[in-house]
Amino acid sequence: MPMNIRIGQGYDVHAFGEGDHVMLGGVRVPHGRGVLAHSDGDVVLHALCDAMLGALALGDIGRHFPPSDPRWKGADSRAFVRHCNELLRERGWKLGNADVTVICERPKVGPHADAMRTLIAGDLGVDIDAISVKATTSEALGFIGRGEGIAAQAVCLLVPA
Repeated sequence: MPMNIRIGQGYDVHAFGEGDHVMLGGVRVPHGRGVLAHSDGDVVLHALCDAMLGALALGDIGRHFPPSDPRWKGADSRAFVRHCNELLRERGWKLGNADVTVICERPKVGPHADAMRTLIAGDLGVDIDAISVKATTSEALGFIGRGEGIAAQAVCLLVPA
């Protein structure tokens, strides 16, 4: 019998700007800079949304929450994740697992990873062991290495609900 699964991949990036924190995985992480974004600029949740939407072949986060729409100005990205999860359910799917990698030189992600995992798992209605959040640097190369921005990649597996 063929396996009935879907896999999605997502990526998000934001430049640093004025501010004293970044939102990562729904967690307010202290940092000497904020991000330039229309919503809260949470690269973890934006990449995860793109992975979920991609697995459903429903486009990307910008299609569902366009930055041109004033409703999403400063929006909490956790609402985006919950919306994507509802789209999964409506189509007979649920998240099997997700793996997110944050790419930055700073802030340090490790001390906040479990809090991110807890919030994401709660918003998606899955066990915490289905959510992975980890980080890497770009070894001081490129715009991330120069401290100009932050990025995240995500993959997810969908299984029948």
